[in-house]
Amino acid sequence: MSVQVRRDGGAGRIVLDRPRALNALTHGMLLEVRDTLLAWADDDAVRTVVLTGAGERGLCAGADIRELHDDALAGGAGARVFFADEYRLNHLISRYPKPYVAVMDGITMGGGVGLSGHGSVRVVTERSNVAMPETRIGLMPDVGGSRLLALAPGGLGTHLALTSGSMGPGDALLCGFADHFVPVAALESFTAALAGTDPAEALAAHAAEPPAAALAGHRGWIDHCYAPDTVEEILDRLDAAGEPAGPAPAAEIRAKSPTALKVTLAALRRARGHRSLGETLEQEYVISCAALDSHDLVEGIRAQVVDKDRDPQWKPAALADVTAEDVARFFVPTGDPLGLGPA
Repeated sequence: MSVQVRRDGGAGRIVLDRPRALNALTHGMLLEVRDTLLAWADDDAVRTVVLTGAGERGLCAGADIRELHDDALAGGAGARVFFADEYRLNHLISRYPKPYVAVMDGITMGGGVGLSGHGSVRVVTERSNVAMPETRIGLMPDVGGSRLLALAPGGLGTHLALTSGSMGPGDALLCGFADHFVPVAALESFTAALAGTDPAEALAAHAAEPPAAALAGHRGWIDHCYAPDTVEEILDRLDAAGEPAGPAPAAEIRAKSPTALKVTLAALRRARGHRSLGETLEQEYVISCAALDSHDLVEGIRAQVVDKDRDPQWKPAALADVTAEDVARFFVPTGDPLGLGPA
């Protein structure tokens, strides 16, 4: 089994168990987590749910994108079901009636953020590496990540989304992806304590002052450069900023899919006005289904994961060739909503 489930005192433990694949999510894993959470919701013996990942490399690197690539080539029917079940699970986690403790130790990206970032107790360590790197493969931030990014202070979320940037523990706390810092040395004791005490008491005994947020010192140029509502204007500001921004962020953005960049920016701007996570997940489902029919998603995964030549051939290849109509097509409702609603 790729998900280990057990009870330990008052703690229900869910362990993602594909360490050789960085605990990447399969459809079966999503369904196992969902069914477990539904069963425990009404089980008085389970007071707290604890999510961890097997091994020491990370909680979860996201969905198994090679499977996504192969299914998209075959028409994407399986991927659409995967997305629907994944986003409904993200919503369930956000509304779970018991404390849901997600230990974001190591790599926590994409779908891993979806399983952790909406929990009621989100813990990072000095090994945490948190990211929504979807634009790297021609996709857009999903699993509710576009809401987390949209609500991050100032321009931080836009910067992270467009560059596929990563957050250490301090930045994850600053940007609203995590709540508490527990050092690796105290992690085993912390998770063990959850069997017999509530998360607040366990955190009081084990949480520590987090490392500094690296992004905090760059808020000036980040907030200025990422304020515009077009990718072209953002790049113009980055080009003009000079030091301390330097050329790195602009180069990172220019390497990404022009279509994914424009759709991502539009999605983040819309998510700022959403009333709930459910509304954002509905939007992300529409976008992700549209991406399955696009050239860039399959091409991006091919370049990064399948052939690993790191040379994606985006279509269109230039921002100027991605029209407003092209972007708007990613927001056309599918007629098959998730049923999460705006509330």
